Amino acid sequence: MLKTAVIHPTILEVLGRSGHFAQVVIADGNLAVGAMAGPNSTTVHLNFRPGLLDALTVLEGIVAVCPIQGATVMEKPAEACAEIHDAYQLLLGDVTWETMERWAFYDKIRDPATTLIIQTGEQRRFANLILTVGVVKMAEESRF
Repeated sequence: MLKTAVIHPTILEVLGRSGHFAQVVIADGNLAVGAMAGPNSTTVHLNFRPGLLDALTVLEGIVAVCPIQGATVMEKPAEACAEIHDAYQLLLGDVTWETMERWAFYDKIRDPATTLIIQTGEQRRFANLILTVGVVKMAEESRF
């Protein structure tokens, strides 16, 4: 039996083969993931119904099993609300944070560096998130 925070076999397999600088996408329930798949990406559909699973729950799981060094979100219109971005930043802590224009964001998802796209049932707007995988620091590196 597994004792990790995430037990989904495909997610674990893809994360296991994703190295430093690989990209993991947490997609909301409205992103056309079929049109976003890049040459090296695997898509996992967790969007059983609207609201299940939500993007924050999936992010909590990913953070528990994989080092993250950066995050990218789509730029929102000035009048739009994207409180989920604040929740992402709180959960991710000290990572590089980037906001990207809509079409450039979509192109970044299609990049060969994207290894995993997880489609959630998230319904909040502007909830799509691109994570950049970091490195696991060795015990002796953590002291410096």
